[in-house]
Amino acid sequence: MTQSPSGAALKPRPVGHVFSSLAEMAPQKPLLTIGERTVTRLEFDLATNRLAHALSACGVQHNDIVTIALPNSLKFYEFVVATWKLGATPNPVSSRLPAAELQAIIDIAAPRLVVCQDVEGLKGVPTVSPDLGFNPDLSAEPLPEKTPKYWKAMTSGGSTGRPKLIVDHGDSQWVPGQPLPFQRSDATYINPGPLYHNAPFHFMFAALFGGGHVVEMTKFDPLKFLELVERHRVNWVVLVPTMMKRIWGVLQEQDREFDVSSLEFVLHTASACPVPLKENWINWLGPEKIFEVYSGTERTGVCFITGDEWLKHKGSVGKPIGCEMKILGDDGEELPPGEIGEIYFLAQKGKDATYHYVGSDAKTRGDWESLGDLGYVDEDGYLYIADRRVDMIISGGANVFPAEVEGALEQHPGVASVAVIGLPDDDLGQRVHAVVQPKPEYKAELSEEILREHLSRFLVLYKTPRTYEFVDTPLRDDAGKVRRSKLREERVAAGR
Repeated sequence: MTQSPSGAALKPRPVGHVFSSLAEMAPQKPLLTIGERTVTRLEFDLATNRLAHALSACGVQHNDIVTIALPNSLKFYEFVVATWKLGATPNPVSSRLPAAELQAIIDIAAPRLVVCQDVEGLKGVPTVSPDLGFNPDLSAEPLPEKTPKYWKAMTSGGSTGRPKLIVDHGDSQWVPGQPLPFQRSDATYINPGPLYHNAPFHFMFAALFGGGHVVEMTKFDPLKFLELVERHRVNWVVLVPTMMKRIWGVLQEQDREFDVSSLEFVLHTASACPVPLKENWINWLGPEKIFEVYSGTERTGVCFITGDEWLKHKGSVGKPIGCEMKILGDDGEELPPGEIGEIYFLAQKGKDATYHYVGSDAKTRGDWESLGDLGYVDEDGYLYIADRRVDMIISGGANVFPAEVEGALEQHPGVASVAVIGLPDDDLGQRVHAVVQPKPEYKAELSEEILREHLSRFLVLYKTPRTYEFVDTPLRDDAGKVRRSKLREERVAAGR
């Protein structure tokens, strides 16, 4: 049980005020390291108090939403925690979103405030720069305790490519210094992922709430990752398979060895991990250190598997924990082991217990919900993913929805029709590929360079196609439908 300096058992506190408790327990203990700078618990608590007062002066109140469009940085951490200290809900988004894409999120989130570097073009909401609150003359006095109704509102795309909010119903209070079940309160965590994605955000803050020290990479680099693990004696990390592949590649290229013996827990998520790659990591670090989780930001269903289990069920993403799961056929009937169907979950506490959407509706059968993924279970109840959301592309662990990319491409006057598909990629898992039919009058001049320039005004970089091909035949039928699966199969068969 976590105790205060006086020895008394600590009680849960609102997420923002957890940091005040941590500062009281050990004020000079490192909380966050970014580059060559390490911030103590006390420094961070005082800085976020100042920023919370500044946000309050901007009108942020209890249960408001604050959209935070900042890169991984100390300011990102401070804005999130300052938002919590006012009892408000942070909505992290990519700092590289074009104004039109950010505006679409703002329209559904209705935030009280948007924090971003470039505020030009945004409408209907007050905006502030990341320099807000960094005035040493601002009060650092503690704020009244307020518990946010929702502790985070993450942003995602729907099946149509339109943005949606996934508002988390998890507990907005935490016992200061109480780690997750598989961790220690004094563990060091390294964050290699973008904090506007759910898994990096969730696990990083869980590490801090639990009394840990977080090493923030700001941007993933495989060699830098290995160096930081060695330098800071990192204990745990959450990765996606693309990161794992790049780290493994660096290990094969380097003449030196890296001391990563401090690693105790390596969790991977977000997309399917190739069996040979996972075998390499298990052989390198040992099965007792490798874990996998399959879930969505919605948390209606979670599957978990250890390295030892995986060796007996290679390719599996594990068994459900804290939920029920079944595989259903097209007729809604539950399928036996070995048969592929759509995966449905029911959270332990029932429907609507873990989240709600803003801007979308869940796919349901009664109280059971699906993320649209297909899979099967073996005789022992272990889940295997057969496909992920038929048309969705998972590139480097990030979700890319073809309809969104197609919609942006079709805004170019030279595009008659377009289909966006995911093709196999050794590094990213899948790469975004655009099949474009130019209008006859643009056929001679339409090029990759022109379309890349066009898309830079509409889409964040990771969503833009890496490869293009131009065709003469229409890609959609009279009903406006496109058979992406057929296009994908043809190109895979041709070795593209």
